[in-house]
Amino acid sequence: MTGHVRRRGERSWELKFDVGTDAAGNRKTRYASFRGTKREAQIELARLITAAAAGESVDPSRMTVGDFLDQWQRTWCGANLSPKSAERHDDLIRLHIKPRIGSTKLQKLRPVHLTELYGALQREAGLAPRTIGHVHRTLHRALGQGVTWDLLTSNVASRVAPPRVPQEEIQILTAAEIKAFLHQARNRPIYPIAALGLATGMRRGELLALRWQDIDLDRAKITVARSLEQTKAGLRFKEPKTKRGRRTITLPPSAVTDIRAHWKVQQELRLALGAGKAPPEALVFSGIDGEPRRPNAVTKEWERTVKAAGATHATFHSLRHTHASHLIAAGVDILTISRRLGHASPTTTLTVYGHLFPQTDDKAAQAIEAALSAASTD
Repeated sequence: MTGHVRRRGERSWELKFDVGTDAAGNRKTRYASFRGTKREAQIELARLITAAAAGESVDPSRMTVGDFLDQWQRTWCGANLSPKSAERHDDLIRLHIKPRIGSTKLQKLRPVHLTELYGALQREAGLAPRTIGHVHRTLHRALGQGVTWDLLTSNVASRVAPPRVPQEEIQILTAAEIKAFLHQARNRPIYPIAALGLATGMRRGELLALRWQDIDLDRAKITVARSLEQTKAGLRFKEPKTKRGRRTITLPPSAVTDIRAHWKVQQELRLALGAGKAPPEALVFSGIDGEPRRPNAVTKEWERTVKAAGATHATFHSLRHTHASHLIAAGVDILTISRRLGHASPTTTLTVYGHLFPQTDDKAAQAIEAALSAASTD
């Protein structure tokens, strides 16, 4: 089979390729559009020719939503998303999207189809609005790529709103709960991880990816440079999502003390096993064999400990929320809090924790009144 790439515009290409012959022996030609570099267009053309030769090619006008999502996952997700994100999209597509609208012709997909989908998922499947929101975002992202590929003229998901997600109250540990938890955790492996999470607001994956070279106890600083992610394929370290995710955090004195104690215990164990002193690249929180601890296993250990402490409502992420709430209560400015938590911007911090900031409108009125009074007496 042969094919040809022809420029249509800036980063726009027409792909022309043969797909065999009809019953009369006449050559059948198919066309497709592609956006990207010429090299990328040539790669896509080669893929289409290979698919046609294998009998897998689908005419765009006959392509179903299921066909399209398969192509999107195969050609786009793997190259542009982390394995964990790709897995989430795959689960949503396989469990909720394909069974209901997978057979719908892609180019006949309309907003009403998505409205009906979301309603059915809520009524019949019993999905929570938050999960349906994830379904919507998967479709929006995929259909947007369909527009880029010239398979669609518009993104129908842009004209549909998923069910509203009720505002959930974040879980913050009380002083009594913190005390009870730390008491229960004191002699358990979860203690140094949770104590550092509470002291820094770091995420679970960030804590489990820490190396000794990331910690400067003399300066009381920790550098967050990566995160540990658990996927179906196994564990992997990944870079922070945003520039703000890579950050340096100042440690309180109690955290420095806890880390020094943990270092001592870890080195004694390594020496007893004949492993020698931990090198700088060794993980701060690892298994006995020095390998990363599985995030899910840490969560289970956390759940057992908080149950024993009587704070069963608390998740591991509650440590991060608790850390942030104490900073807000202490009057720390929003920019510092945002940077410490590794949020992309202060807007994210305000979205999550805005309701915790004290209402100071009365103080604002008093301040301007004082200024006006001073001006009137001059």
